[in-house]
Amino acid sequence: MAGDTTDVEAAVRAVLGDVLGLGAERTAALETSTPLFGALPELDSMAVAGLLTELEDRLGIIIDDDEVDGELLESFGNLVAFARSKLAR
Repeated sequence: MAGDTTDVEAAVRAVLGDVLGLGAERTAALETSTPLFGALPELDSMAVAGLLTELEDRLGIIIDDDEVDGELLESFGNLVAFARSKLAR
């Protein structure tokens, strides 16, 4: 069930909201093309570690350091696709 498309998207949305302190309206407005790193002031280099750790905990995945790059956090869609790919392994 965790691999379900909408469940993964909802989990990523919830983690972004919780870790970054975004309100419900802002998290609900996240779309595939919504830019993240560099566009959300709350998502700075310090917040990235907390965000990734929380994704690991909630989704039961392991994110290796070498998997984290600018493209991963470029958009909401990229982050969701990455989480889906980790669950598919």
